[in-house]
Amino acid sequence: MIITKQNRRTIYEALFKDGVLVAPKDFNRPTHPDITTVRNLEVIKAMQSLTSKGFVKTQFSWQYYYYTLTDEGLAYLREFLHLPSEIVPQTHMKPARPAGRPAGYGAREGGRPGGDGAYRAPRGDREYRRRDDAGDKEGAGAEYRPRFGGVGRGAGAPPS
Repeated sequence: MIITKQNRRTIYEALFKDGVLVAPKDFNRPTHPDITTVRNLEVIKAMQSLTSKGFVKTQFSWQYYYYTLTDEGLAYLREFLHLPSEIVPQTHMKPARPAGRPAGYGAREGGRPGGDGAYRAPRGDREYRRRDDAGDKEGAGAEYRPRFGGVGRGAGAPPS
């Protein structure tokens, strides 16, 4: 399919900006939901081309195509769009560490200051299940004989 250079550049810029792109499987849709200046079919076909070259990984689910940029694709788009290596997509950015938290504060310590990493269930309304009351409970007495005089299969007539 022939895609104009301007549309191809717009598609590649949208892919590079986020590192991912989503396109509904609707070939007759007049425009793409996120890139309103380009037809949806052109987006799908441009991504299909990048997938065949190994620059994009494609996942299809629930009538949507999900495209993820690979490292090779990142290098290709940098060259195509003439971008410096300092600019990276949103999905390739490392999250900034929140201010005011110590470096080792987190999952290793169980999420609590001074924690040892062991999980401790919260104590609440189900505490009775954790107690050892096995000796305190009584079962049914020896004289208890349950009777099932039901209405099911093979139940016969009720006793008179």
